[in-house]
Amino acid sequence: MEAMEVDSPGELQEGGIGQQEVAAVAVDQAEDANAPQVISDSGSSTEVEEEEDDDDETEGGRAAARVPPRLPATWAFSQRAVGRAAATPSAAQGAPMRRRLRQGLRVHYPSQTAAPSRGFPDFLLRAPAASVAEPESGSTTEGSESEDEADGDEDGTAAGVEPISLAPPAGPNLNATIQHSPPQEASTTSSSSAADGERTEAQSHDGQSAPAALASVQSAHIDESDGDTCTICFEAWTTAGEHRLSALRCGHLFGFTCIQRWLKAQGQAAKCPQCNKKAKRSDIVLLYAPKLRALDNSEQESLKKSLEQEQSLRRKAELESAQYKLKLQVVTNKYGQAQQELQELRALMAQTGRSSVPSSSSSSSSSSSASLLFSLSQRVDGSKTLQYSFSKAVMVSQAGGCRVLSYCEPLSCLLASQPSPHSTLVPGCGVKKVSVVNMKASQYVPIHSKQIRGLSFNRQNDSLLLSAALDNTIKLTSLLTNTVVQTYNAGKPVWSCCWCLDNSNYVYAGLTNGSVLIYDTRDTSTHVQELQPLRSRCPVASLCYVPRAASSSFPCGGLIAGSLEGGYFWEQVNETTYRPHLLPLEASGCTDIQVETESRHCLVTYRPGRSNPSLRCVLLALNRTPQQDSSQLPSCSCSPMQTFSAGSSCKLLTKNAVFKSPDGGGMLVCAGDEASNSAMVWDAGSGSLLQKLPADLPVLDISPFSVNGEHYLATLTEKMLKLYRWE
Repeated sequence: MEAMEVDSPGELQEGGIGQQEVAAVAVDQAEDANAPQVISDSGSSTEVEEEEDDDDETEGGRAAARVPPRLPATWAFSQRAVGRAAATPSAAQGAPMRRRLRQGLRVHYPSQTAAPSRGFPDFLLRAPAASVAEPESGSTTEGSESEDEADGDEDGTAAGVEPISLAPPAGPNLNATIQHSPPQEASTTSSSSAADGERTEAQSHDGQSAPAALASVQSAHIDESDGDTCTICFEAWTTAGEHRLSALRCGHLFGFTCIQRWLKAQGQAAKCPQCNKKAKRSDIVLLYAPKLRALDNSEQESLKKSLEQEQSLRRKAELESAQYKLKLQVVTNKYGQAQQELQELRALMAQTGRSSVPSSSSSSSSSSSASLLFSLSQRVDGSKTLQYSFSKAVMVSQAGGCRVLSYCEPLSCLLASQPSPHSTLVPGCGVKKVSVVNMKASQYVPIHSKQIRGLSFNRQNDSLLLSAALDNTIKLTSLLTNTVVQTYNAGKPVWSCCWCLDNSNYVYAGLTNGSVLIYDTRDTSTHVQELQPLRSRCPVASLCYVPRAASSSFPCGGLIAGSLEGGYFWEQVNETTYRPHLLPLEASGCTDIQVETESRHCLVTYRPGRSNPSLRCVLLALNRTPQQDSSQLPSCSCSPMQTFSAGSSCKLLTKNAVFKSPDGGGMLVCAGDEASNSAMVWDAGSGSLLQKLPADLPVLDISPFSVNGEHYLATLTEKMLKLYRWE
């Protein structure tokens, strides 16, 4: 080791070639005939296979046990050494060289024709190169450092293996060989280590990016192939043949033979392999799809859902905005009236102050102030006299056919019956929604196949509409979803209907034969009871329920049924028992009976006849005679309070109204007059006519209601709905 010498670069350039040739001849002659022969790889490239990795790592560990850390070789010295190596082959040209590289990569070194021998440690050949030249390339240093780190890792794994020393070749010219061969081997090693460092760094980057790209390609291929394989055999289904695409009733896809064998093997308890739903062989359906792809529209559906939510919130905000605008208008009107009254009072106070200064005219000033106060009081009283004023007219049906009207308080909308506006597409009859917030018709809801004769709401505020029609049915319709939720077949045309206000589970239907059917909404099959008429079998034109109340004159509750020949009161004794009472009405001509439940009054309408040539509306007070003894039951009756006369024509069965006055002072009666095409409003207490509300056609139905503290009156004709506001 100490006898080895390495000439300076200058000496190598002058006489290195000749010395190397002599050393090469001496080594060739000194080689032993028994030395093992090693076949080189290819002379220009090095192949590293997976089977040789373990051996290489073991050899690297043995070398690490003997060799201290390497010093980096310089690029300049390696290039000079490469030039000399190309001119003169090394002494160990025939020996193969195995470079430890990454698995699965092949590196070609163009600067060498044969690999140097592994007999001598590399640090003996690379140490002089570090003392000759300064490092000039950062890539060479980085490649050497990465190679050193890899060598360190492999040395750690092979630390426990005992190194095997290689014996140098015997011969008389051994010292000469050792003295002249190191420069050649050092140059070759330096050039190969520099090229190896650069290529190893590039390969490390390629090795890191290649698995990621391969994984992404494989995952994409798996995702694409998920929809093309059978989940039983994991083979691709075909468009024809035994393994063609098929599906079960649950919608999952399989190969035909696979799912057929699966169901046959399970027998009677066969289920889908994916969702475990019951399946049988007859459920298998062949699909004729050359290539099946499912479009992922989950994001689109979520966007649609969010859009619907935003639209509902916007509609709600618009409704609240309209309500607040209406309230603001009311407050503004009241504020204007208060400002006007305040100005008049200030003017009056100013006049009285000026007139009180001269004492001689005190009497005249007092008289003038009294007259001013009287005129002001008249103005104030005149301003407080309220009545109905026209607000809005809404077209319901251009073709006509409207019949009855009702108000839905939870939805703040009026419902008017009408024929279908598109009779060819949606035949039959339904109701038109008219919003009282913006005073506009919103939508049509189809319900019956023939004309509707009655509409009614209960006190539960559940937006359930009870309707009766001439198609022999009564129906319950949810106005929240605009769908019919329950249908009862009465067997005969239904003329009227109403809810039981004491128990919302019961509804009543008045038939054309004079009987009344009672339905329980919890029983969807048929009626639970039938109330037979007491006299003739005339159609029941009107039905009204009177709820129980703590009233001394009429505490009982029950049903008032009005027909063309009189009226009855069916007193509800208990949930299933009704006791009939015949009301003392006129024998004929009764067209309508309406009830004001709080005051226990009813309004009976009579058409013109021989004895009475005009339309009459009679206000009656319901009463009950006390029970005299145990054998005699109490009787319910009514007594007339006021009579209101209208025109001389009544060809239609119109519906009238009796209700509390919006100002809280008494009751009002409103009835339609066919002769003058108007609605007449009377004071129930005095019987005086207050207003006459004009209309283009005969008024068929009347409905008073209130919304946001404002009181309105709605009148319905065959085509149009008119709204009047109390102000």
